[in-house]
Amino acid sequence: MKRVVVYIDGFNVYFGLKDNNWACYYWLDYAKLAQRLANDLREDEGVKLTATKYFTSRISSPEDKRKRQLVYLEALECSGNLEIFYGNYRDGEYLCTGCGRRNYVPHEKQTDVNIAVQMLSDAFQDNFDTAILVGGDSDLVPPIVEVRKLFKNKKVICVFPPKRASKEIQKACNGVMHLGEVDLKNNQLPDSVTKGDGYVLERPKSWR
Repeated sequence: MKRVVVYIDGFNVYFGLKDNNWACYYWLDYAKLAQRLANDLREDEGVKLTATKYFTSRISSPEDKRKRQLVYLEALECSGNLEIFYGNYRDGEYLCTGCGRRNYVPHEKQTDVNIAVQMLSDAFQDNFDTAILVGGDSDLVPPIVEVRKLFKNKKVICVFPPKRASKEIQKACNGVMHLGEVDLKNNQLPDSVTKGDGYVLERPKSWR
């Protein structure tokens, strides 16, 4: 069977959904979605999903968004068959050219690097035959190219979230797919997720 590892750029998917006004699909079950994507490869030998790796950063503000993200991350951890890798969320200085005022805008850091490290590490350890990257950030072209150059027998497939695509990635990969509304609708977590200690996590009202 062909071994598959799925790498998910969490913020890239989130902002794609946000740009499409699809907050009702934020409560994604990525473990379930990864299995569906692996099955869609339709390899003659069959496929085996060996790992699902989700990359994100914990936000610190505003408080309501921080709480919603925390609930979601805990719900994802309960779903099993998924490993979460954290980057950093830092305030970057922004100078307004109109009024000269200095503002601070939060930016996510390290996700691209974390994905690249994991993908290359898994390739060198021969952990996959096919890597599926869910995201459309062209900064990930170099690791994709390197994996394909060093390991001629391995494939990299990219899955573009809504409102996210890259001609550079499409050129670098073996193939591309697109996350459609049906994929998002059919791969949601239950509205209520119970943790091991009995605490119940509820889908945020604004995500219903």
